[in-house]
Amino acid sequence: MGKNLLKYDNFQGLWEKLGNQSAHVGIIGLGYVGLPLAVTAAKRGMPVTGFDIDPAKIDALHKSESYIEAVASDDLASLLKDGTVAWTADFSRLADMDVIVICVPTPLTEYRDPDLSYVTATTEEIAKYISAGTLVVLESTTYPGTTAEVLTPILEKSGHVPGQDIFIGFSPEREDPGNQNYRTATIPKIVAGDGEEAGKLAQLFYENVVDAVVPVSTTQTAEAVKITENIFRAVNIALVNELKVIFDAMGVDVWEVIDGAATKPFGFMPFFPGPGLGGHCIPIDPFYLTWKAREYELSTRFIELAGEINSNMPNYVVARLREVLDRELGIGLSRARVLIIGIAYKKNVSDMRESPSVRLMSLLNQAGTQVAFHDPHVPSIPKMREYPEFLGWQSLDFGDIRAEDFDAILISTDHDAVDYGALVDMGLPIIDTRNAIARRELPGDQVTKA
Repeated sequence: MGKNLLKYDNFQGLWEKLGNQSAHVGIIGLGYVGLPLAVTAAKRGMPVTGFDIDPAKIDALHKSESYIEAVASDDLASLLKDGTVAWTADFSRLADMDVIVICVPTPLTEYRDPDLSYVTATTEEIAKYISAGTLVVLESTTYPGTTAEVLTPILEKSGHVPGQDIFIGFSPEREDPGNQNYRTATIPKIVAGDGEEAGKLAQLFYENVVDAVVPVSTTQTAEAVKITENIFRAVNIALVNELKVIFDAMGVDVWEVIDGAATKPFGFMPFFPGPGLGGHCIPIDPFYLTWKAREYELSTRFIELAGEINSNMPNYVVARLREVLDRELGIGLSRARVLIIGIAYKKNVSDMRESPSVRLMSLLNQAGTQVAFHDPHVPSIPKMREYPEFLGWQSLDFGDIRAEDFDAILISTDHDAVDYGALVDMGLPIIDTRNAIARRELPGDQVTKA
């Protein structure tokens, strides 16, 4: 095991392997970030081994069964047949890797502090097996300073000297599940290394994988780029969510307001309200910077206010539902039967991470409401870090939904593969958090926007 480095030094040897695309790439974490990256690198001609601790994922990949919309099962089968990819839970095989990319979760603790346990545990495994002449790149979103302050000290325990024997970098993932216009290969890649040599190697590696690479000066800068992107979205979504609440009280349609403002060809970028934030990035990553700022005795009032507004949106939606039920039917939440449309965190994907729909289900459940859901992309609710009580709940088949079984419909995620006209025809009150009915120019007499 290991690599023969007798003929050339560590940097030059890896540089040559990256140049002729013979470098063996190991990708740890085969989720929404790691699996598309593995397939993209393999399709670009690099030998790839994917690592994951989840035996179900490894089993599915050995059968060429994709569990992510962005990756086609046919591509998995073709690459596996060609011998371009391999899948394993055996981390000792990291010794044979020339490039190791870390794509593991970075959630929050129950106290909303960064949870780097997946990153540290993965890096400790790498330190056990890493060979000289290897580049290690972190892609997981985190606070500025993580690569230098967390990864480097752990990897030093391997006995290899960073910048001399091994090389360390950071390149933030920019995946957008469900986006048909941009995929892993076509999204510009921010890259940085811990030192000049690591930066050059990281840049050359990603130039083999994606269409455009954007080098920055330090790993801390690259980490800050990703945090900034997500804070920008979180703050602007919070702004339109707050405007929604205000304009609703005034009888003004916030969706019409945004559409009108978006006609200005400069100085305005449309963001849209919703029932809360979902996905792994936007609800979580801003708090990584909030936590890090405390080290410098600085507050992040703007970021924390945005988080407070976005986190409260499910409560606002439930309050609007309660008003509609009381006004239209004279019943409270405890007697109501509500159908939720869309349980994934965003349209046209199956991604359940931090989905506000599940928070809505939880609030309604606590109020005694009978809740069911329909989601064409989520046949049953998978295991999540929170809400274990919903594990295995089944999506209703659309053909089995009958108006007499429900008192109201709550549109939480506006998947395209839903017959909204049929929902309107049921004649039930509809609480629409995504403007799905009006966008399709359907009758909206019984629709309340929330």
